[in-house]
Amino acid sequence: MSGHSHAKKIKHQKEISDQKRGQVFSKINRMVTIAVKEGGTDPATNPKLRVAIEKARGAHMPSENIERAVKKAAGSTEESAKLEEMIFEAYGPGGVAIIIEGITDNKNRALGDIKKILQENGGKIAGEGSIKWLFERKGVITIDHKTQVPNPKSKEEIELMAIEAGAEDIYQENDLIDVYTKPEDLYKVKKYLEEKDIKTESASLDWLAKEVVPVNEKDKTLLEKLFEALDENDAVQEIYSNLAS
Repeated sequence: MSGHSHAKKIKHQKEISDQKRGQVFSKINRMVTIAVKEGGTDPATNPKLRVAIEKARGAHMPSENIERAVKKAAGSTEESAKLEEMIFEAYGPGGVAIIIEGITDNKNRALGDIKKILQENGGKIAGEGSIKWLFERKGVITIDHKTQVPNPKSKEEIELMAIEAGAEDIYQENDLIDVYTKPEDLYKVKKYLEEKDIKTESASLDWLAKEVVPVNEKDKTLLEKLFEALDENDAVQEIYSNLAS
């Protein structure tokens, strides 16, 4: 996997404005609900809940909000019973492959909304399995080297420790270090690093492109518009692509 574009460029992400924070928190609450429904309220034994909590912390969701979301999810409600995960495959401008993950209480409506967004922004839905093979499911731990205080370690030391912990690969871009793991090793590696006093910014299960695709500036602008429109949809949780940086 060496040489991959930085994960933050493969996974569509943006800074969260105050205006968007409510929508982001609502999406995280849905993640928590699905996780608790499937695996219970203990993050120690529920990997999916750990991922949801990591995402909540990454979005600066207050601890009391996270605790409240877990307690609420533990109560059986008609609303939570309807929620289900979805994954759609699509093509965007320039032939860029896209994976769209989401949670919805109405899959048919969500599919209709996403098809419309794609059509309006130069994309189209793809058949099941026609896109996913271009990606690999990986654990991704992000470390910001400049936040490693009070006992900072060199980037080389962090890389060596990540490899000792069982990481498959490492990618550096400026101060950011991405540590790639097998999905099942994500929290083992994260725990090892944190026991070595290495602060981690985030840990998630992502779809990483095996190869990235360059596009012209026009298509890149169209893709950004498409990603923004998809992100605005309440059902969409994550957007991944093989767009080259």
